[in-house]
Amino acid sequence: MPHSTHQTNLQHQLSHPSGPSGLSHLPSPAADLVLLGDLTGRYAAGSYSRLASDKRTVALRTDHQGAAEHGHRITAAIACHVARIGGTVDHLTQLLLHPDHEGGRHARNIALRSGQSRALDYIRRVWTSASEAVSTTRALGSRHDAYEVLAALRDRIETTPWRGERGRTALRVLRAHLNFAETAGGLLHHASERQTAEEAGISRTTLRAVYEKVLKPQGWLRRLRVGHGREGSTWYLNAPSSRFHTTQYPPDPALEEWTTPETATTADIDSTVIARLMGHDAFAHHGLGSAALMIISALCQRPHQTVAELVGTSSVSRATTYRSLRRLAEHGLVHRTGETWALAPRALEGIGSSLADPDTDFTPVPAQGWAEVAARLGTSGGTAHRKALYAAQRAAYRHALDRLTEHRSKAVVIVREDGRQVLVPAPRPDEIPPAWHTADGRVLDPVTGRAAPDWQVATDGRLILITPADQRSYDELAASHAEALSEWESAA
Repeated sequence: MPHSTHQTNLQHQLSHPSGPSGLSHLPSPAADLVLLGDLTGRYAAGSYSRLASDKRTVALRTDHQGAAEHGHRITAAIACHVARIGGTVDHLTQLLLHPDHEGGRHARNIALRSGQSRALDYIRRVWTSASEAVSTTRALGSRHDAYEVLAALRDRIETTPWRGERGRTALRVLRAHLNFAETAGGLLHHASERQTAEEAGISRTTLRAVYEKVLKPQGWLRRLRVGHGREGSTWYLNAPSSRFHTTQYPPDPALEEWTTPETATTADIDSTVIARLMGHDAFAHHGLGSAALMIISALCQRPHQTVAELVGTSSVSRATTYRSLRRLAEHGLVHRTGETWALAPRALEGIGSSLADPDTDFTPVPAQGWAEVAARLGTSGGTAHRKALYAAQRAAYRHALDRLTEHRSKAVVIVREDGRQVLVPAPRPDEIPPAWHTADGRVLDPVTGRAAPDWQVATDGRLILITPADQRSYDELAASHAEALSEWESAA
């Protein structure tokens, strides 16, 4: 078939999309996304731009990589919409390659740069990911639906046993991510390690251990995209498909206690109390600890519980429950009536009461706030020190980014007699060491060990700096340098 005839037939097919993926079958927002593209900047958030308060899109990164990420997000969103209405990959291809559909610009650009077969392969990969995502997730039609899902996840968290020190620390981290998700309005949210550690009141080392040993293996959290530059990582909250069916666990020295079969298979805590208190110095590891958090949240959920009941509702072992209750009673934060325990009237504010113990006649010295509790326990200043350290690290990292994104030195030109300016090529650096190379052509910063976002290895193996003001690709930069060098040699 002649090329012109084939092109005419293809355009005729694309201009009349049929089947369940036609625009009339798509929801109104999906049809607008296909026809008009991302007018609000919704899919640009976190990639290279953000939506300002006046609903205008403000560019943060103007390089080709940021534009490609934005286009890929639009393509993936359209694929998910087509998958939800029962469409096929052929229907998606028709929508994306239609010349009048702004939402398919990214796929058409791939076709123009790399050929039709490469674009079709890309669309098939996006379709596979979208089909899997749609089959394993629930479609949210409104913000109210999203909050219903978050509320159900919060209930699941509050009824899951979090045993041992590591498990209770994992609950603090998970609750921090739930706070971020509630602020974002959905299970998908952005958070950096330092931000999460500050929210949970723990160190980054402990945070990473909890990620790798508890939350990721058990399926509570998925990291969809690792953060770089000034952007945090992209996370997705998820409830595991199955719970643990046994309470028999071997002793783990890292948990600092022996787990026992006396704890129930479900817990009953108020995680909002944990989210409210976990950032205070009083609940540091060497202070009241996470076990006290669990007991306070269990007593807040249901007051006047016996020790045996607290062991089940808080998922804390009997020995640790007795020890935590005794420490809380020393500050007047809990008091006992017969065999049951309850919180003091203002215990959630760190203010205790001076009720005497009915058996020992011990009268506690009531605390006057969480700061005083931390001072008594010797854990004051931990949060402030951690925040100051993280602020210094952020400042140092941003300074390093600013140095990497500095513009290249001004071009030097010579003016010929006819007034024509000839660019003097800047000296090219030597080839960088192989240890600095990554598989995708990026460059590792030898100081931080992380990929430098604004440096790339050109096609000739040399190092090229891509600044925010430069819109050329790496091949174009290499070709431009070769052209300038040739012109300079001929002029000389």
